[in-house]
Amino acid sequence: MELSNKRRGGRNILFAGFLLCTLLLAACGSANGGGSTPPAPSAKKAGQGCNNIGISLPETNTSYRWDNQDKPALNNDIKAAFPNAKIQYNNAGGDANVQQTQVESMITNGACVLIVAPHDSKQAASIVTSAKQKNIPVVSYDRLINSADLAAYVSFDNVAVGKLQGQYIADHYQQYVTQNGTNNAVFINGAQTDNNAILFKQGLHLAVDPLIQGGKLKSAYEQFTDWTGPTAQTDFEAALTQTGNKVAVAYVANDDMANAVISSLKTKHLDGKVLVTGQDASITGIQNIMTGVQSMTVYKAISKEAQATTDVVKAIVNGQDAASVATAQTKEPVSSANIPTVAETPVAVDKTNIQDTILKDNFWTKDQLCKGLSAGTDNIC
Repeated sequence: MELSNKRRGGRNILFAGFLLCTLLLAACGSANGGGSTPPAPSAKKAGQGCNNIGISLPETNTSYRWDNQDKPALNNDIKAAFPNAKIQYNNAGGDANVQQTQVESMITNGACVLIVAPHDSKQAASIVTSAKQKNIPVVSYDRLINSADLAAYVSFDNVAVGKLQGQYIADHYQQYVTQNGTNNAVFINGAQTDNNAILFKQGLHLAVDPLIQGGKLKSAYEQFTDWTGPTAQTDFEAALTQTGNKVAVAYVANDDMANAVISSLKTKHLDGKVLVTGQDASITGIQNIMTGVQSMTVYKAISKEAQATTDVVKAIVNGQDAASVATAQTKEPVSSANIPTVAETPVAVDKTNIQDTILKDNFWTKDQLCKGLSAGTDNIC
């Protein structure tokens, strides 16, 4: 028994010595670089190497642009940049819950980069949260999603959009005040669920508040809408009732709503007599300007916005930070996070520069603008 214990002790000593030598050799190999295991490759960045891109746009009934301009522009630019990529497209039809479901379906079907123009800026934050958990970057398109986890934001300078509208009012309101015998101004804003509408209003008031505070214009009515023509028309008719049909200026956030406001003005024989603003440079908006019932619109070159978005996606797919192609940063208002941003420049358009903007850029053709209009309209048709 005593002999057996000694033998076991000897074996234990030999094993311990062998183990010590092995550890020392491993340490030496590590120090000298010889015989060491190479480091594991670093994990891919979110979206790197992606070949399945999801595009989610917000609605169809509030603006002509989404399905008819943004969709083809994004599809064409992304296909050109990634010929072998799969593109998934959905439009939420004006329903934030539908948008959430559609994006989740795109993720299930392999989308590894998402481009999302939110119907509801706050509710869409849950889309970003869900995507982040799956290591999928989200590029906020045109409208800012209220999330600190966005990869990037691509839009226009939306405060500048509102400021262009407001400055046009500031430059031209007097003739309408004089001819109507009133300084009442009505303000029909976009949807409060859309961060852009808040920025448009901010820019607008930078330009018109000095006039209001100085008593040159009176803010007779102001209301957020849901971006639809029927709601805008209902609000404007309430304003007409409130003012006894005495209005000099109708700030309207976009062309579709402006067209509805113009319909109300026609019933009061006030069309062409009230300064009416718009945005998006829609065919109807430009035709209304050409015929004198709308004063101005804001032209946003969607092709530039789509190309900038594609450039951001290209950087992400190549493993680069979206900040490498950003031209600015946007402070997200809920989290105060700085989001890498590309912000294109909007342009005010009225009768004086349709030729040099809309037609020159082939945003619309002469045939498109003149369809249904009399020959000689605005010296264009």
